[in-house]
Amino acid sequence: MTDRLRTSRRVALGLLLSLTAALAQAVPLLIGVITRADDDRLEPKRVELAYLGQPGGPLRSGIDVAIGESQFELDAAKLQVKVEAVEATSADDAKAQAARLEKAGAAALVTDLPTAWTQAAAAATKLPLLNAGNADNLLREQGCRANLFHTLPSERMFSDALAQTLTARKWSRVLLLTGPEPEDIARSAVVQASIKRYGLKLVAQRPFKMSADPRERDLANPLLLTGNTDYDAVWVVDTDGEFARALPYRTALPRPVVGNGGLMAEAWAPRFERFGAPQLAKRFQKAQQRPMTGIDWAAWQAAKAIIQAALTAPPAKLMQTMNGADFTLDGFKGSRLSFRPWDRQLRQPLLMTDGQGVISLAPVDGILHPKNVLDTLGADAPEKLCKAAS
Repeated sequence: MTDRLRTSRRVALGLLLSLTAALAQAVPLLIGVITRADDDRLEPKRVELAYLGQPGGPLRSGIDVAIGESQFELDAAKLQVKVEAVEATSADDAKAQAARLEKAGAAALVTDLPTAWTQAAAAATKLPLLNAGNADNLLREQGCRANLFHTLPSERMFSDALAQTLTARKWSRVLLLTGPEPEDIARSAVVQASIKRYGLKLVAQRPFKMSADPRERDLANPLLLTGNTDYDAVWVVDTDGEFARALPYRTALPRPVVGNGGLMAEAWAPRFERFGAPQLAKRFQKAQQRPMTGIDWAAWQAAKAIIQAALTAPPAKLMQTMNGADFTLDGFKGSRLSFRPWDRQLRQPLLMTDGQGVISLAPVDGILHPKNVLDTLGADAPEKLCKAAS
């Protein structure tokens, strides 16, 4: 054996021993992930349709990418991140899972759960719980909790972004089409509040219904639903997405469609070409073999928030750190992002997309705010309905 080979082997052995020692001394950082069991949004046939605004895969995908990106900083700080992902079957089960993860040593939780389940999980723990999959305003308002943070934009933020965009383009007369589901009715009320907030005119509101009953086929006929009135844009509220997807180019008048079809407000779009976004999109695509969705981005941002807080504070101080006025995040959307103290919502720009590219950003140019223009999207401080937050 040559001296050079012996030296190389000694160096390699030394590096291996150093790495082993470093890992042995690493402080564990456990992130708990709670999602809904048998989530119909993730059925393979539905995922293949790639509805805008819907999940494209498991919540953990964005978290794993965030951890991989942060590995250099984590190694330098001797932090070893572990993820424990569980599924809940009910609100009571979500509560039990959250309590179990806290007992197991989790530093924070990331969830994508129905509203009541999210509230139950947040009530069961003192850990910071980051909601990355539920846009319901109730979770930011009367149903909020001091430890409940939100990286996914609220329904109010989505509708405000669209209303600002319509205002900027002078598409002021809006025809509103609303689906039959309870979520559609609730979301339609939020849309109407945004229409009023930005001075748009609601010319008519009409219900639609997808049905196999021949007697109800007219309730899903785009020409009938959009005829006999004048408008600048059609705003469709369709939580399921099947009707909205087929509405553009089928209206009685040649007008743009917005909402859950046509032009949509999203937390993320894979073809966003500014602020380093293509690099994030490529990293996610390479790691997960699919495009990054808005919920993926929210999960990625939740994990980045936890990691960034853990790099500067012990696990017991994560929530205090994330609530700090100087705690900001880079979401690759052109602005530093931070959690609003009055509802724990992550303030952020939204991307206006038709699925092919990003048309514009919101807040739109010309919208003003006395402190932070990002607070023109969603509930502002004077509108605070959350009693649990500071």
